Amino acid sequence: VQLQASGGGLVQAGGSLRLSCEASGRTFSSYHMGWFRLAPGKEREFVARITRSGGITYYADSVKGRFTISRDNAENTVYLQMNSLKPEDTAVYSCAASGTNSGPYRWDYWGQGTQVTVSS
Repeated sequence: VQLQASGGGLVQAGGSLRLSCEASGRTFSSYHMGWFRLAPGKEREFVARITRSGGITYYADSVKGRFTISRDNAENTVYLQMNSLKPEDTAVYSCAASGTNSGPYRWDYWGQGTQVTVSS
């Protein structure tokens, strides 16, 4: 599956952005989807994930209550709504797909990232 993230940009602190990740190739609905971010000088950080049907979501503590992950299987797209953005949210955000059926998630496919910059 091929993944392409979009929607990043420059926003002031307290603002909002909505990221999109469109998938092509194999059946989108057969994959759990996740968002990750990479900030300069830091390791890649998990942000959020959503199950195949969209029924279960999970968030990193750092974004809980501010970010919302969702998906539209008819449109082969996963979204990340980011509200109340902080300068520390500045990073390159990437989406990933997992075909894991049990046990720890294994992220099989990655998309190119989209830059999010939050100014103070």
